[in-house]
Amino acid sequence: MRVITFNTKGIEQAAEYGLFDWLEQQNADVICLQNLKAKEYQLDDERYHLEGYHAYFFDAWEDGYSGVAIYTRHLPKAIMTGLGFELCDQHGRFIQADFEHVSVCSMSVPSGLKGEDAQAAKEAYMEGLLGHFRKTLRKRREFIFCGSLNIAHKTMDLSNWYANQTVSGFLPHEREWLDEIFEELGFVDAFRELNKAERQFTWWPDYNRARTLNEGARLDYQITTANLKKTIKNARIYREKPFSEHAPLIIDYDVPMP
Repeated sequence: MRVITFNTKGIEQAAEYGLFDWLEQQNADVICLQNLKAKEYQLDDERYHLEGYHAYFFDAWEDGYSGVAIYTRHLPKAIMTGLGFELCDQHGRFIQADFEHVSVCSMSVPSGLKGEDAQAAKEAYMEGLLGHFRKTLRKRREFIFCGSLNIAHKTMDLSNWYANQTVSGFLPHEREWLDEIFEELGFVDAFRELNKAERQFTWWPDYNRARTLNEGARLDYQITTANLKKTIKNARIYREKPFSEHAPLIIDYDVPMP
């Protein structure tokens, strides 16, 4: 099972840059997209359709803001949207597709870079999401959570990390939040199971040569339940062609589909 996650930073612009042409060549079973900045009814154009895929969307209430989607080659048993709290549900930040053996989720955590109010909203969202991770452990199925967390976990996940310790996205308590998910709750950072190298980034600031110089951060994840750890077979970040400030994260699992 191949799963791709990607923060489009606007699906319409990413499509113009060739995202869907690229996706057609990737042989993915499930594609998780975030930060669409468009509503489902605005995406009727043929270029947003992938032949052979079912597409599901969860829109933000506000126009031109957030929104997540899942494209899947296999018809899901069920689709779930939202997590039951306003910062998620009104902003279109979580959608889940249930298959026979696993559930795959496309999600996004808001950025806190715009100021104290934005950071407070981010932390409130993180608290709600952490509660959902805890509930997930009581389910009798496996999960893959895909998306942008807007947090770099370790110093190896951020260029110039020393100067960014007081910046949203690398604050000590944000990193401790990830520690709790991975170390206390036992979830798995799927990419890091296979790739321990430094400077493996999925995001680069929008300025000249940041991507070329590889000055960025690893903000995008696939997080799995513990039982899927042994099924993680291949993991890579696609950097060859930019579709947004983020890069697609591609992971293969030895999990039967559908």
